[in-house]
Amino acid sequence: MDGVLVREEHALPGAAEFLQRLLERERRFLVLTNNSIFTPRDLSARLLRSGLSVPEDAIWTSALATATFLNDQMAGGSAYVIGEAGLTTALHEVGYTLTDIKPDFVVLGETRTYSFTAITKAIRLILGGARFIATNPDVTGPSAEGPLPATGSVAAMITKATGREPYFVGKPNPMMFRSALNRIEAHSENTVMVGDRMDTDVVAGIEAGLETILVLTGSTAPDDIERYPFRPSRVLPSIAEAVELV
Repeated sequence: MDGVLVREEHALPGAAEFLQRLLERERRFLVLTNNSIFTPRDLSARLLRSGLSVPEDAIWTSALATATFLNDQMAGGSAYVIGEAGLTTALHEVGYTLTDIKPDFVVLGETRTYSFTAITKAIRLILGGARFIATNPDVTGPSAEGPLPATGSVAAMITKATGREPYFVGKPNPMMFRSALNRIEAHSENTVMVGDRMDTDVVAGIEAGLETILVLTGSTAPDDIERYPFRPSRVLPSIAEAVELV
């Protein structure tokens, strides 16, 4: 989503036309984000304010992917959650109980205000036997004032205190894309991933067996591509150049 369709809540050139073409051609699609703060309804409303119409059922977040993964691992389980509505709602919807008493999992997601008390509780529960899951490994997130510590940074703190590494569900784990493919009943051999990051989007797309398109409107500059040992299928200046490919 960010860096491909929008940047700082403004639609990028070609984004509206690309989405319209998908609808006209009746292509099944999902808009993916590693952000676990917001529900699909929230994100759909935010995109609409940017001039982009995306139904909430066409949005797939790391929170939804995490809830799907946990439900597959242990249906009807329990979790202690550090996160916001996007994550807690997703877990409630798959039938999970949110508790701080002997949970099956500690689930770490993104939040605007990380609580030292909540992090301490998470550390003690993990040491007590709860399994450690995190929505995504991003170490920083954007803000108007500059980078903010994100899920990956807080996960590192908890790992240092417990000696336990989390299982990250979101990108670059190809699990994120495989769960998205299942959501729209698609197959990897005829699905394309469009992203703006080599280290999360492109590598996860390759590992999930997808054709990959890198657009240069986000965090990757042309010179950055050479630093990686893998290549996207295509490199385009923006999503505008992808309209004719639909």
